[in-house]
Amino acid sequence: MRAQRIIDRPQAEIMADRKRKRTELLDKLRRGERVNNDINVKIKRLHPDAKIPAYATELAAGFDLVAVEDAVISPGDTVKVPLGLAFEIPPGYVMLVCMRSGIALNTKLRQPNGIGVIDADYRGEVAMMFDNIAVGHDVPVTNDLVFYVNGTGRLAREDEINASYIIRKGDRVCQAFIIPYPRVNFEVVTELAESERGAGGFGSSGVSAVIDGWRKVIEGE
Repeated sequence: MRAQRIIDRPQAEIMADRKRKRTELLDKLRRGERVNNDINVKIKRLHPDAKIPAYATELAAGFDLVAVEDAVISPGDTVKVPLGLAFEIPPGYVMLVCMRSGIALNTKLRQPNGIGVIDADYRGEVAMMFDNIAVGHDVPVTNDLVFYVNGTGRLAREDEINASYIIRKGDRVCQAFIIPYPRVNFEVVTELAESERGAGGFGSSGVSAVIDGWRKVIEGE
């Protein structure tokens, strides 16, 4: 007997409306028309100095979020940096909080959870988390230095730990995206449809790439 899928009515309506809008958007793109896929999102300031999220450029996909407090992240530490804002995300959407590429390139700061997921029913303050992964040869030994998120540094004071990173109030510390997501209905079966790949994983597809009919081998991997 085939398993019966149960979908609550409000969620079914949201999915149908999203599918209709996606179809309309694709039709406009095929016709070469300019599209507007803006959505309205309510935000609440939880700190007097909280900054309204802003896009750095006209076609930027993510908007920047700004620290509302100073923070110091010593080597090996994990610190939560408050952003001073709460969001009312529309049903059917999720907000993803991500590293800024400049911070990832120029510093030893990393986002410990890989990506921050802000659900539509969360009403608390959104924050950014950082790990300072500077260890061993990453830590200068000739001079005690501390660094900023743009990669610049200065001599450390007596009360500061070598190779710490300083977040300053007003720094753009992360970027975020608000995107639609499908609500998945799971169906338990005894067999799954076969595919060419099957159960292959963990590098089973190899590391070489085919470019213009020629196979280019990536050396050293």
